[in-house]
Amino acid sequence: MTMLGLRAPNNKILVAGTPLIQELNVEDATNMYPGRLVIKGTNDNDVTVCGAAGICIGWLGYEQCTNAGFMPTDKTTIYAANAQAPVLYGGGFVVLGKLAASQTVVKGDRLVAADEGMVSKAASDGGIVVGIAMESVTTTTEAADIMVLSLI
Repeated sequence: MTMLGLRAPNNKILVAGTPLIQELNVEDATNMYPGRLVIKGTNDNDVTVCGAAGICIGWLGYEQCTNAGFMPTDKTTIYAANAQAPVLYGGGFVVLGKLAASQTVVKGDRLVAADEGMVSKAASDGGIVVGIAMESVTTTTEAADIMVLSLI
């Protein structure tokens, strides 16, 4: 896969590559925005947003949604509870994730799960690495989009 000249797509979250995709049930709509990390919900077919200490199973997709009735208006709109949403996984693809506030990330930095399904720079002493930053981004008081090479 060639990743030269990556650019954030318009109203999409998949930047490059071909992920595996599962359609799963949104158990709780809180922070279930496209591009956020998700974790298994109550049942194996349920997902909810992944927190900082979670074992994330993938990224909430957007343009891969197969039922238009469940698809949010745009990539900045939340999925409703009980929507059937695509979850991207398998690694080796670039996704437009969300970098938490108060972060300075340089292209190549390892990223871990943060609150609300976002990512943050990995500390040297822990956290399951979910991806590699594909661009340099600094956030202050608000989160920002970041291209991430998925490792999950």
